[in-house]
Amino acid sequence: MKTPTRVVIAEDEAIIRLDLKELLEEEGYDVVGETGRGDEAVDLVRDLDPDLAILDIKMPGMDGLTAARHIAGERRAAVLILTAFSQRDLIEQARDAGALAYLVKPFQKSDLIPAIEVALGRFSELVALEREVGDLAERLEARRLIDRAKGQLMDNHSLTEHQAWRFIQQQAMNRRLKVHQVAQMIIDGELGPPA
Repeated sequence: MKTPTRVVIAEDEAIIRLDLKELLEEEGYDVVGETGRGDEAVDLVRDLDPDLAILDIKMPGMDGLTAARHIAGERRAAVLILTAFSQRDLIEQARDAGALAYLVKPFQKSDLIPAIEVALGRFSELVALEREVGDLAERLEARRLIDRAKGQLMDNHSLTEHQAWRFIQQQAMNRRLKVHQVAQMIIDGELGPPA
């Protein structure tokens, strides 16, 4: 059975917050925290690790756009802005703050649920892309170290490229290290082939 999506609600109007909570719970979402303040919303997201933060724009303590910037910037949760304001500049500010969906009050359940699911989907894609970019950057750095170590072995020990690569591989297996770790040892002068 799938675990329910965890949600934090930040809405300064208590009646709207209550209605939203009831609607979400009826639809199978787990409302793990609620507040009427933007600064508390950021703290709740950090403490409770929800999947989604629903934020109003106008709130005491910290406005919803600033809260969205913190939450989205730390990749803590998907952010949906739910507000009475539909001015284009606010929509653009919400987008720039990292909001993945924007819904104008009054809203219908038929509008809210798709907006939530779109925000969650976009957030998952964003996190996956960032992870992939990080992996690619690590692999590129490892490749750079290995090439540099091979070059150093070829220049300083008259090895062919194949011999240098074979030496690095063999040392990695013998020492139970990753190839790029052995390459770093060679670059740092801690390791070289026997004279």
